[in-house]
Amino acid sequence: MNTKAIVFDAYGTLFDVNSAAEKCKSKIGNKWEAFANYWRTTQLEYTWLRSLMKKHKNFWEITEDSLDKSMKVFNIDKGMKNELLKLYKVLSPYPEVKKVLENLKDKKLKLAILSNGTPSLLNELVSSNNLKNLFDDLFSIEEVKVFKPDSRVYEIPVKKYNINANEITFLSANTWDVSGGGNFGYNSIWVNRNNSHFDILDYQPKNEVDNLTQLLDIV
Repeated sequence: MNTKAIVFDAYGTLFDVNSAAEKCKSKIGNKWEAFANYWRTTQLEYTWLRSLMKKHKNFWEITEDSLDKSMKVFNIDKGMKNELLKLYKVLSPYPEVKKVLENLKDKKLKLAILSNGTPSLLNELVSSNNLKNLFDDLFSIEEVKVFKPDSRVYEIPVKKYNINANEITFLSANTWDVSGGGNFGYNSIWVNRNNSHFDILDYQPKNEVDNLTQLLDIV
């Protein structure tokens, strides 16, 4: 592959979106995982719906709105809201992330995040996990005020690095994001951590990995 930059999605790809709820599972009980999945699904639905309605709110506001709904649905004590939000700002990375990024950095490739998250959220996320020095850029959709998978989002690193879309290797655990990047022109790789099935959205990735370590054999 003619890769000049490797760009990662953040939430669900580098960082475990369920880790906030998991850290509270002693309080939430055995419904914590269903609650975490519902929160994530609602969060994503709100990004797409707001993009379609042209009623933009930033990702942190949407995260809070989707949490409010999820807590009502699962009848979770409202007093836990602030704790869950604080934990969401410092989500845990997947175990292999740091080592893989260090290996890629040694190959002198541009490394970046392209995320729905706000600049401040992304900065706190990488800083709290001691990863900030491994990235050249943290790209946020706030530059264009529309959420993935809008093509204007995928254009951000292309413009910044002045390279062609097919010179970007893009990784995401979200099939709609892989398809969004792939249809734009990226070489998209699906990080299939849960042995899931790929969506039918006019793009089929050439590569699929079950964790990021396998990326080292591809690029």
